[in-house]
Amino acid sequence: MYLVHMKIVITGITRGLGRALTEYFIAEGHTVIGCGRSGEGIMDLRFSHPAPQDFSVLDVAETTRVEMWAEKMLAIHGTPDLLINNASLMNNPAPLWEVPADKFSKLIDVNIKGVANVIRAFVPTMVKAKKGVIVNFSSGWGRSVAPKVAPYCASKWAIEGLTKALAEELPEGMAAVALNPGIINTDMLQQCWAGEADSFPKADIWAKKAGPFILALNAKDNGCSVSVGEI
Repeated sequence: MYLVHMKIVITGITRGLGRALTEYFIAEGHTVIGCGRSGEGIMDLRFSHPAPQDFSVLDVAETTRVEMWAEKMLAIHGTPDLLINNASLMNNPAPLWEVPADKFSKLIDVNIKGVANVIRAFVPTMVKAKKGVIVNFSSGWGRSVAPKVAPYCASKWAIEGLTKALAEELPEGMAAVALNPGIINTDMLQQCWAGEADSFPKADIWAKKAGPFILALNAKDNGCSVSVGEI
């Protein structure tokens, strides 16, 4: 059973799964402290959901800015109960040797280094309090592979390993969990599957199942690789 009210930090909130979860958590009475790269998306969230909700324009790949954001958010809101690393990029489908080096590097910077940046910025206060759950979004492609998405697969396999190692470092009472959200019709899925993505549920429908699932994660799930499952 999860807390009646939770302080939730989530990255990549301006679209897709992050936006859908943000809307769900707020509707359930929780406080969301979130970031995303889209200034327009952040402004829309600010108008729709005033304080105590708190939204910032931020690229998680920018280490110093993440540190500054976290310091400010921790001072205002205190230690989060739940930290969700959702922000990620997908490469345009292509054989690995055709993926430009700069595109590969940017994906790794966001999908792996960005997760580490956010963990580095928020988790020390959670460790000090000896409470809280860290959910790092993985993928079915973090546990299997497919052609033409090698950079994305590599990043999500890394998240699986990073999360399991982090779990070994946390004090009793905390948890780090790698979450496969399932297959959802988002811009990212459209990018790699085009029209086929239309046959899968949209993010807002997914969030009605994923939200309670995530909120129920606790210390017994530490080090686990879990999946939201079929909608």
